[in-house]
Amino acid sequence: MFTALFTAEYIARLVCVRRWRQYATSFFGVVDLLAVLPTYLALFVPGLNAFIDMRVLRLLRVFRVFKLTAYVTEYQSLARALTGSGRKILVFLSAVLMLVLVMGTLMYVVEGPDNGYTSIPTSVYWTISTVTTVGYGDITPKTDLGRLISSFMMLVGWGILAVPTGIMTAEMAMQRRLQAQLAPSTRSCHECLTEGHVADATFCFHCSARLPPYQQQGAMQSPEPPQASAATGTRGKS
Repeated sequence: MFTALFTAEYIARLVCVRRWRQYATSFFGVVDLLAVLPTYLALFVPGLNAFIDMRVLRLLRVFRVFKLTAYVTEYQSLARALTGSGRKILVFLSAVLMLVLVMGTLMYVVEGPDNGYTSIPTSVYWTISTVTTVGYGDITPKTDLGRLISSFMMLVGWGILAVPTGIMTAEMAMQRRLQAQLAPSTRSCHECLTEGHVADATFCFHCSARLPPYQQQGAMQSPEPPQASAATGTRGKS
């Protein structure tokens, strides 16, 4: 019944909009299609019954119902941080991959097939589960040297897990500082009285007149007391 309702809504949207192809290929258009298509495919192909769970994509409509699109700015900020730190994280993952391959090969040589390390890929699997501090326990070292290497890998895993967090935190802090610098301030142009210039602007974006130097709130120097000014003027005359 719900599938029929969503199908009728999807068809109604295609009929009502002017550019139905643009809606059908948009994000929510694809979501609406994937919310109803698996049910019909499962009627003709029994092997596709597992894809019926894709109907959970209907919950994305909650973003529209509860107006959660106001949080898109935070999502965009997180996306910019991921994009900015992408190369650093890629280099970090490459170093971890090399370490995993080396230590997995070493464990294969030390332990051997008799202790469960039947191949280098199996040893690499053990190394990954050990570095990520998961440790399923299906493969464990039996020799003293193997246990020493395993202990070293566990300690290294703690440090490895902290690196991506530090990279992301530094990138998000830099993005926040950049947004603060580019945020409009209360600076106004003395020629056209236009407000909203950024802190590092030199010219007015409306009339191109030169702006006065920007001074942060509280950073302006207090005027000289009248007594001091008077005294200074008296000394100058004398």
